[in-house]
Amino acid sequence: MYYVYIMTNKYNKVLYTGITNNLARRVYEHKNNIIEGFTSKYKVHRLVYYDYTENVMSAIEREKQIKGWSRYKKIELIESMNPIWEDLYGKIL
Repeated sequence: MYYVYIMTNKYNKVLYTGITNNLARRVYEHKNNIIEGFTSKYKVHRLVYYDYTENVMSAIEREKQIKGWSRYKKIELIESMNPIWEDLYGKIL
C-alpha cells in the first residue's frame, strides 16, 4: 500500500503533504523529529488526512495534485474526512 497524507502542527498553521509505503512509521518519524527538515522545523506532528492506493504511480500523482492545490482546497479535503482536525495517528496503529 502507498499512502498520501497531510500533517499539520499544533495550531493548524502549516500543512505538509507527503507519500509513504508505511504510514505508521512515517508519522512516528515526523512526531519524533527523526528526519531533519521542514516537518521538524515547524513541529508538524499531527496526522489530519490520509488516503491509500496499491499503485505507487497513483499515489505520486495524487500527492502532486494535492501539493498544487490552494490552502483552502486542502482544508476542504481534510475536513471532508476529519472535520474536527483530530490527530489520526492513533487510528492507524
